[in-house]
Amino acid sequence: MDMKSLYLLIALSPLVGSVIAGLFGWAIGRRAAHVVTILGVAVSAVLSIGVLKGFLDGSTQVFNAPVYTWLTVGGFEFSVGFLVDSLTAMMLVVVTSVSLMVHIYTIGYMHEDPGYQRFFSYISLFTFSMLMLVMSNNFIQLFFGWEAVGLVSYLLIGFWFKRPTAIFANLKAFLVNRVGDFGFLLGIGLVLAYFGGSLNYSDVFAAAPALASKTIQIIPGVEWSLLTVTCILLFIGAMGKSAQFPLHVWLPDSMEGPTPISALIHAATMVTAGIFMVSRMSPLFEMSDTALNVVMVAGSITALFMGFLGVVQNDIKRVVAYSTLSQLGYMTVALGASAYSVAMFHVMTHAFFKALLFLGAGSVIMGMHHDQDMRNMGGLRKYMPITWITSLLGSLALIGTPFFSGFYSKDSIILAVENSNLAASGFAYFAVIAGVFVTAFYSFRMYFLVFHGKERWMENHAHHEHHGDHDDEEPSDDHHHGLGPNDKPHESPWVVTLPLALLAIPSVLIGFFAIHPLVGGEFFKGVIYTNLEAHPGLEAAMHHAHDAMAMGLHAFVTLPFWLAAAGVALAWFFYMKAPHIPAAIKQKFSGVHTLLENKYYMDELYFAVFAKGSRALGTFFWKVGDMLLIDGLLVNGSARLVGSVSRAVRKLQTGFIYSYAAVMIIGVLVLMTYWFKPLILR
Repeated sequence: MDMKSLYLLIALSPLVGSVIAGLFGWAIGRRAAHVVTILGVAVSAVLSIGVLKGFLDGSTQVFNAPVYTWLTVGGFEFSVGFLVDSLTAMMLVVVTSVSLMVHIYTIGYMHEDPGYQRFFSYISLFTFSMLMLVMSNNFIQLFFGWEAVGLVSYLLIGFWFKRPTAIFANLKAFLVNRVGDFGFLLGIGLVLAYFGGSLNYSDVFAAAPALASKTIQIIPGVEWSLLTVTCILLFIGAMGKSAQFPLHVWLPDSMEGPTPISALIHAATMVTAGIFMVSRMSPLFEMSDTALNVVMVAGSITALFMGFLGVVQNDIKRVVAYSTLSQLGYMTVALGASAYSVAMFHVMTHAFFKALLFLGAGSVIMGMHHDQDMRNMGGLRKYMPITWITSLLGSLALIGTPFFSGFYSKDSIILAVENSNLAASGFAYFAVIAGVFVTAFYSFRMYFLVFHGKERWMENHAHHEHHGDHDDEEPSDDHHHGLGPNDKPHESPWVVTLPLALLAIPSVLIGFFAIHPLVGGEFFKGVIYTNLEAHPGLEAAMHHAHDAMAMGLHAFVTLPFWLAAAGVALAWFFYMKAPHIPAAIKQKFSGVHTLLENKYYMDELYFAVFAKGSRALGTFFWKVGDMLLIDGLLVNGSARLVGSVSRAVRKLQTGFIYSYAAVMIIGVLVLMTYWFKPLILR
């Protein structure tokens, strides 16, 4: 099999499974639907691992060629093409392997759902869309994959379409991403207009150096760097997809979708698309310090302030969702520091341990009969041992425990930011360092509330029997909710626990083995470009990446380790030993708690400024532009004018001969006066 056919098979296998399950699921049944979709993703995963192995041992060469010409117009040609290099190979393995685990997990999680076949069709289509995005060699195909993952995420977040909260959440995600995609499309337009008329990456990167000093006028009389404007517009697209402040508001609400898709969207696919895109565009971003500063500031705000929101959440899935927001902020900060390889390294490690945490949360929800409130849990360790140990391993990886995968990628980001020379690096370093403590605190707050302490579901059940349901909000998950008076939590079936166990392995080990080739080695050589003279932040991370063992041992005397340890210790003390203290703090600082609980009032701000503002603008155009000017003045006004003239002329038509004779005589007199006027005046 030639390489072109191999890559087509990797990309199209999930699509085939999706089409069969989606169009013929009613005929082939539930079992066949999950078999055909899992088989399609498994084929892609196995072949992707082979491709990655080839790049690691040097037996596979970079593939960059068109596959299909979609449109030719004028001098422009728009085609589907594949660029498969080391960056693509890594993303292929991450996407397909995590997706495969999610597919297997879904068999257990969605087994009672009437939309079983439809769900498998959607998640396979999602996988295909992401593969097309990461394999693209031009902006047109990139945009196709970009929009396709957005569309399928809309379908998946609103999978339970009879629930109003789900419909609101998927519409919100769709609209916020449209804002980002508008900027992205403008950036692509600038590339097409100024970079030689080609949208192929290789042509654009080759043309970029000659445009380093090129300026354009957005506002008349004000010159802007073409590369800066292009990079910022492209990054606005990344802000939407990768949920960076202020376009982050869609991601927490996407928890309304089933838990498997939360893992797929938030771990390995859609939210990493923006990070991947900026890394792919590194030759452009390296030419604009302004754009890099913008990237770093957005990432810093997201990393720290979204972490704060995780501290006050009681829904187990929302804690993990805000953790995802914060970690995406870390990746974006690394991009701003020109440490693109470190950002992609964190994309990979985060994909495994975050998928593990989401699927672990889903397993807990199943064990609790779909109750997601952590205040109703506690003591689940003895009832759900596999979920407990895998969730613990995922949490330790998330907080950056030495020798775990998250440690190597997160500490590499901190090193790169600490040694960056950009203007925003001081604020960014504070954000990522403070974020270490915050991450450890909310992660182990969740861990202790769920798996340790007293078993609270019985007392809460009795409380609900007496006072009614505990929560006015509609739960985010499906089916019946909460344990009955005679129920106990239970471990999930093997189709759920097997993916947890398999994801736990890379969550612990992959960072140790991958840091040297990905950060310290030449795995990304010729693929990701960093100007180390202008942006030296990456050098410090590269220096430490040469010896993973030494880096892990040295961590015990560094500030991030002790901040993480302090976060864990404080969470243990607050929620295991002195639970009255958090309650007292909440009461004492009720204003801050209310601010965090309302997510900094960003939703209200957007509603007031954009939703109400858009409606007000629309009402103005409707009443003034449409009703007054167009209908009132132009359409009806012209009709009224004709009517008025007609009414005046109609009065001249009396039907009497003497009236017409008088008019004729007057007319003759007027004409005679006009003709003889020169003689009279002479």
